[in-house]
Amino acid sequence: MSKITVRAGIVGAGFSARFHYEALRRVYGVQADVRGVYALDREQAAAYAAERDITHYDSLEALLDEVDVVHCCVLVAGHEEVAVAALERDKFVIVEKPLTGYCGDGTEAFHGDTFPKEDALAHGLASVERMLAAEKQSAGRIFYAENWVYAPAIQREREILEKTGAQILWIHAEEAHSGSHNPTYAYWKYSGGGVLIGKGCHPLTAALYLKRVEGRARDGNPIRPKTVSARTHALTRLPNFRDEGHIRRDYYDIDDFSMMHVVFEDNTIATVFASDIIMGGIHNWLEVAANNHRTICNINPNTAMQAYNPREENFKDIYTVEKIETRQGWTNMPPDEDWFTGYPQEIQAFYQTAAYGDPLESDSLLAADSISTMYSAYVSSERGGAETPIRTFGPEDCGEAS
Repeated sequence: MSKITVRAGIVGAGFSARFHYEALRRVYGVQADVRGVYALDREQAAAYAAERDITHYDSLEALLDEVDVVHCCVLVAGHEEVAVAALERDKFVIVEKPLTGYCGDGTEAFHGDTFPKEDALAHGLASVERMLAAEKQSAGRIFYAENWVYAPAIQREREILEKTGAQILWIHAEEAHSGSHNPTYAYWKYSGGGVLIGKGCHPLTAALYLKRVEGRARDGNPIRPKTVSARTHALTRLPNFRDEGHIRRDYYDIDDFSMMHVVFEDNTIATVFASDIIMGGIHNWLEVAANNHRTICNINPNTAMQAYNPREENFKDIYTVEKIETRQGWTNMPPDEDWFTGYPQEIQAFYQTAAYGDPLESDSLLAADSISTMYSAYVSSERGGAETPIRTFGPEDCGEAS
């Protein structure tokens, strides 16, 4: 039996575009035909295309003419534009996280510390509504590229929930490291928020996903978030912060520490931390406390491989793990870092859906609830941590039920 061919196009040529391409090379059971790339930075796109021997398109429209699936790997400010353009042409679109966001009013006076966070919530939800409306009218679908959903540990927990009928009482999750490598991340106007959205989207979406799975397994109705209480801080911008050179501290107007306390429709809870102040590599984990089991999902670090190196120079040509400050001493060194974090699995799943109509685990509704929760969390933080209601989205809002 021959494989179905799915033509792929990549929009953007930066960090996420690189790992999307690597994941595409690992797709099996579907012939993923990477046609080419388009990016506003023509020079960057040309170099990206030449390195991979693919076409460099001179417009988004030209790329859309040639593909079935679009990989949206641009800054968050461009997610809606690319996604809607793809959906209007009946294409599937893989949208990087967060789904969308509020990147300011376009004025020089805009500052992330001072504008009303109700504005971010209102504009963020309006963007979500436009994207869902485009999906509803399209033969294509939004695939939400939240790799935590497809991380092997999270999918293993999904199996436990489905087979045991467990009730999740509490989820505790975190993503943290010593600071983003992306220079534009320092500004709200490029990132749509600080660490709460930039890193918090990962553990939060995984928590929202697992509660959806629980409800779906029990009676077919996903359990959605109801309220959120949150606090955000800018610790590296404190006047008394003592910089030792290990933690990024050039953020302009964004938070570098956040905590979200989410209450679900069934009054169970999740606490989600995100920060840019943690050394020693990426700290990605999620714990489930259920009525019949407890799991700890260590996405990164994990102990699949541990290496001891007595001298830094010994490993000068060895990649160990992302965001680690030193290669000397003991290192949790995953044999396949991308696999543990779910990157190839999410792309594989999306192409299975595009080619064969397989059920979609990370869809537009999960993404929409994540955006609503995070911007409601910013509103809560501005109000000193006050409990804030969360608007959720249902199948009637998009093209297809979850």
